[in-house]
Amino acid sequence: MSNESGPVAVITGAASGIGRGLAEHAVTLGMRLVLADRDAVGLQALGDQLRENGAQVITCVTDVGDLVQVERLRDCAIEHFGAVDLLFNNAGVMQTGYSWEITDAQWQRMLDVNLGGVINGIRSFVPLLLRQGRAAHVINTASLAGLVSSPLMAPYNVTKQAVVALSETLHYELAMLGAPVSVSVLCPGPVASEIMASNQTVDTAGSSFSQLLDNTIRQGMTPAELATQVFAAVAQKRFWILPHKGFKPALERRVHSILEETNPQFHMTDVEEDAHAAR
Repeated sequence: MSNESGPVAVITGAASGIGRGLAEHAVTLGMRLVLADRDAVGLQALGDQLRENGAQVITCVTDVGDLVQVERLRDCAIEHFGAVDLLFNNAGVMQTGYSWEITDAQWQRMLDVNLGGVINGIRSFVPLLLRQGRAAHVINTASLAGLVSSPLMAPYNVTKQAVVALSETLHYELAMLGAPVSVSVLCPGPVASEIMASNQTVDTAGSSFSQLLDNTIRQGMTPAELATQVFAAVAQKRFWILPHKGFKPALERRVHSILEETNPQFHMTDVEEDAHAAR
């Protein structure tokens, strides 16, 4: 990583939640930041706050579902700082409801942002990281939903499990090349954020689940606590970043179900216990 004035970190979905926590922690490590989000007002406010504290920060309003805009984000980073050391493909949205009641537009929005955003980040930035020929790191934000599925969250489960698969594939490919670029996949449980504000509620039984999920998220790990764990894992070049440990029984049940070819079972207590463990 460059040490000329601190490494350069690009963070999508930076205006709030996990992204904001990552940005604020990165500043404490002396990093220069390129922050992206669709929320122009929130993004500008964060950029101003960090610059007031002496950080080198540029902001770029970006819809990560649009490859052209992500390429513009990359070009902006190079224009201002000359290189990129860390790429956080972090932007994400939520959608709940019965699988068969979610509209085409809602499915497409989830695919565009949660999965397309990571794909566009990889397509835009990885060739640059390879050309730089020095250590760099890609961190893709998935979720515990990338490892275990829950009812009434089909688009979220699908996109986050795809992000895990994509991240693991990228890890193997870069290792095959002997490239100095590392990969991590971040699979957090509940983290205090406003992600449920992006939920376009499908008003059936899913609405009560959405309220429970919102309450669980709001009581989750703070973004600051999460960021501390993420940057520690990046320093160790760990692929799996699993900040919440309460999910392990659910993962073990899923693995056993697969290996034993038994029907899967969902336990809502896993979500509740994980949220409790994060507090």
